[in-house]
Amino acid sequence: MKHGHWIKAGLAAIMVTAGACSARATDQPKMTPEQQAMMDKAMKLGSPSEGHKALEPMIGKWTAKVLYWMKPGDKAEESTGSSEQTWILGGRFVKQDYKGTMMNGMAFEGMGITGYDNIKGEYQTLWLDNMMTGFMLGTGAFDAPSKTIKTGGTFSCPMTGEKNMWYRSEWKVNDNDHQTYSSYGKTPDGKEFKNMVITYTRAK
Repeated sequence: MKHGHWIKAGLAAIMVTAGACSARATDQPKMTPEQQAMMDKAMKLGSPSEGHKALEPMIGKWTAKVLYWMKPGDKAEESTGSSEQTWILGGRFVKQDYKGTMMNGMAFEGMGITGYDNIKGEYQTLWLDNMMTGFMLGTGAFDAPSKTIKTGGTFSCPMTGEKNMWYRSEWKVNDNDHQTYSSYGKTPDGKEFKNMVITYTRAK
């Protein structure tokens, strides 16, 4: 009988607690239709969209071969590396973690974030690495026929001291296992030239 009393007491406590929670939930003001519509719109704009599908091929682990030119006509500097690219924050952004070498074997590592802004209708990129203290920020669009995300922006260059050095880049999906990243800078007289090509091959 004692066990029966304990069970009844426990059930009563649960019912009281549930009733209190229900009362608190009922006390909360309900959203008006206009507020609900605003909330629905905000949820849609803040969620992954059709624009994010262009980022899907980036996901995975990759080996990288890098060619780099300081100025037009130079012999290319060569290096290698590895990259892992993953979805973060519920598929809203792609995070890139890169490790490799550059400039005669110096250790190099960097991190990138790429996303699509539903409101602005543009792709946005952020890059930072162990060779500089500023962010490399870019915006751009996806060219569907060539399967290329094209962005451009500025960064503070530690090699020249320039505060807003111009650049543009192209991330092209060649096929499921091969991608190419190309970046472009400008000479002192304003002429554009290709300064880096990274060939990505999916790691097996």
